[in-house]
Amino acid sequence: MKNRFLIILIDNIKTIFYALLIAVAIRSILYQPFYIPSSSMEPTLLVGDRIFVSKFSYGYSKHSFPFSPNIFNQRIFSKPPERGDLVVFKTPSDNRTDYIKRLIGLPGDTIQFKDGEILLNNKKILRQKTDKQIQVMCGSQNFDTVNFTETLPNGVQYTAVYSKIGTLKNSDIYKVPPESFFLMGDNRDCSKDSRFLSSVGYVNKINLVGKASIVFFSNDTNKSRILKFWNLNESLRTNRFLKKL
Repeated sequence: MKNRFLIILIDNIKTIFYALLIAVAIRSILYQPFYIPSSSMEPTLLVGDRIFVSKFSYGYSKHSFPFSPNIFNQRIFSKPPERGDLVVFKTPSDNRTDYIKRLIGLPGDTIQFKDGEILLNNKKILRQKTDKQIQVMCGSQNFDTVNFTETLPNGVQYTAVYSKIGTLKNSDIYKVPPESFFLMGDNRDCSKDSRFLSSVGYVNKINLVGKASIVFFSNDTNKSRILKFWNLNESLRTNRFLKKL
């Protein structure tokens, strides 16, 4: 009886162990789920979005694995990201915190805000003002914005929003170092990103985690809705389910 119990226990432990190995392998090599906790990427990504990030898009580094084990100091099977990609990365300041921003500048590029326009290698990023009404947040507050469709040199288009009051008009010139990238949030005046050199700054290729590929689930995290379970349907954003990014 004891032997049978021991065999069943060992079999269960093996099953759990192999299941964990498979889960870690999928999370590290293929796709990893992430939760969007901030409004820095609105309107592209909303607080409460759950996304899948492809880990193979840029190859692998130590940050591709749980707890970032110091097993190697280079990227393997490295593939360069492209302008406009939605990139998840570890912040250079602590190498632990996951951020997601849009890639604007490649190694060697210069970026500068001048009279409210973004200059990429001394040329204005093309943008067209849109009158479309967009609900945008900054933290827990509504954010009054001016909205643009911006087009990067490689043709990637996206919506970027700028505060009607106090938007960044001018900046120093940012020069992207070798093997590094310059990333910004689409919610331009509510995003801590590469413009903040002391806290985020330029992101080395080692710090890239993966490319956001799809929103698989989304719900409004407003507490008043979540606590009232009978209003759960109102909190679900079904129109965002399986939305390709």
